Amino acid sequence: MKAGHGLRIAVFGDIVGRSGRTTVVERLPRLRRDLNLDFIVVNAENAAGGFGVTPRICEELFDAGADVLTTGNHAYDQRDDIAIFDREPRLLRPANFAPSNPGRGSAMFQDSQGRNILVIHVQGQRGMFPVDDPCAAVDRELAAVQLGREADAVIVDFHAEATSEKYSMGHHLDGRVSLVVGTHTHVPTADDQILTHGTAYITDLGMCGDYDSVIGMEKTEPLHRFVTKIPGGRFTPAAGAATICGVVTETDSKTGLATSVSALRTGGRLREIRPDF
Repeated sequence: MKAGHGLRIAVFGDIVGRSGRTTVVERLPRLRRDLNLDFIVVNAENAAGGFGVTPRICEELFDAGADVLTTGNHAYDQRDDIAIFDREPRLLRPANFAPSNPGRGSAMFQDSQGRNILVIHVQGQRGMFPVDDPCAAVDRELAAVQLGREADAVIVDFHAEATSEKYSMGHHLDGRVSLVVGTHTHVPTADDQILTHGTAYITDLGMCGDYDSVIGMEKTEPLHRFVTKIPGGRFTPAAGAATICGVVTETDSKTGLATSVSALRTGGRLREIRPDF
């Protein structure tokens, strides 16, 4: 472990469409500065028109200050250039996708002080398309890396539908990683906490997008489908003011476990929440 204070890490929820993407790009540099952030992870799986991510969008987010981008079940929706998952080591797809799929599900990164941060990305099984066991996938990624020794911090983005599956993952990893965040549902939960053995946890970060919507999509088509059970057109991202949703965690410099965790919400329609440190 490097000597000195622990890491201050922010993870931001699924970016949805142009509104969410533009707001994150505009505000991320100031958030990094104002909150004195050492490392930033952003889930970008809905950044390209609500479906997937493109090389240009990746560069915009990296230039704005994102250190790592995660994705999820929409990782490969922009099929024209999915080879970016092989080319760009800072872009992750879930580790429990088929091994032959483009990209990687975890990687070790360094902050500006040379501290090692392992980011692991997995997808849930309940209510999602079939994938391998996410718990086994995370265990494999952790087999050669111990928090507090090889890694100064370990972050897990668990892209999953079921709250019970997310909580189970949190308890499965409690004491072995710094932070477990849930993504995918686009609805922020109010359960940011430090679990019994020192791992920070939140069931879902929420999205970075317009909340005057149906989970980020313009309301007309989702409502039409719910009422009539007949598709009337394509889903399109809502274009109103976006709320940025995420979580900020501080770690212990010796153990890598969490010493504090707080939800972060700013802009748009939702009530503002800022960390009190």
